[in-house]
Amino acid sequence: MAYLGEEIKKLGFGLMRLPKNGEEIDIEQTKKMVDRFLEEGFTYFDTAWAYAGSEDAIRQALVERYPREKFKLATKLAAWIDCKSREEAVAQFETSLKQTGAGYFDFYLLHNLGEGRTHFFDDFDIWSFVKEKKAEGLIKHIGFSFHSTPEELEKLLKAHPEAEFVQLQINYGDWENPAVQSRACYEMARKYEKPVVIMEPVKGGMLASPPESVAKIFKDADASYASWAVRFAADLPGVITVLSGMSSLEQMEDNLSYMKEFKNLSDGERGVLKEAQVALSKIPLIPCTSCNYCAKVCPGDIGISGSFMSYNYLTLYSNLAAAKNQEAWLVGKHGRKSATECLKCGKCEEVCPQHIKIREELERVVKAFA
Repeated sequence: MAYLGEEIKKLGFGLMRLPKNGEEIDIEQTKKMVDRFLEEGFTYFDTAWAYAGSEDAIRQALVERYPREKFKLATKLAAWIDCKSREEAVAQFETSLKQTGAGYFDFYLLHNLGEGRTHFFDDFDIWSFVKEKKAEGLIKHIGFSFHSTPEELEKLLKAHPEAEFVQLQINYGDWENPAVQSRACYEMARKYEKPVVIMEPVKGGMLASPPESVAKIFKDADASYASWAVRFAADLPGVITVLSGMSSLEQMEDNLSYMKEFKNLSDGERGVLKEAQVALSKIPLIPCTSCNYCAKVCPGDIGISGSFMSYNYLTLYSNLAAAKNQEAWLVGKHGRKSATECLKCGKCEEVCPQHIKIREELERVVKAFA
């Protein structure tokens, strides 16, 4: 089905995790992946100004090797990264044009709106800028990627009807996750009739090796764990494409094997995925809902909910490095202090609607991440 007048197959090539040769992107390997992707009829490539080396790599692997009409290229502008003026922010667009050599962008996104990042795009009047570039033919479709609450998403969609599509983090693991709210954000986009590009369908690779209780549910199926995650996302109505951040030819071939002739899930397959979601929900986690009442009274400005979500991530996927990355983002990058600096005053516990023993749980976080 076409969205925004574009016929696009349901698998997109996310260019954030390209193969590496040492510290550098492996261009020759990337070329092979691009060739296989296009060979099977897929056309959507997703990069960003903020993905180090990615725009330059896709120029060499794709743009300089194929006619421009053979592919769709998406990139993004991150006004919240080291920009002190409108000029610095909009310069990212010209840099992206130069680095990709694409001539124009089929899909252009304002990158990672939500929370304290949104205001930069308003302060620098970036919305007017991208509309001007669309009028000039340098952008075909305007959208934004988003990581926050459905309530904030609704405010954005009301304020900016010019946004033609939304890119959301959606996967079966985060569908009811209170920190991500995949389902609620997806339903909000549908409410405003915005088609969706899906990112993180395999949750950064975590759902490619799910917890044992979940893996058991899938074990009798003749399909990879990752395939269940990607197909869950592709099965949703209103989806333009599902981005997979492929970093090897093997991952590419696996994705192509089940997406080149994609058919919607059967009722039985949806039932299996529901079982998997139930199994995930039974894993004992800190019952934090990220209401952040605790943050309002914490004299130490500790990133309590971020610490808990990161710890839960560790519990679910047994990946300490990934959990620490989550903590760095949800705590440090959100301007909060580490759990190691907790004053143990107990004010947080007085207001927690989930009655969590916050001080004890923060001690567990500190020990796990030490």
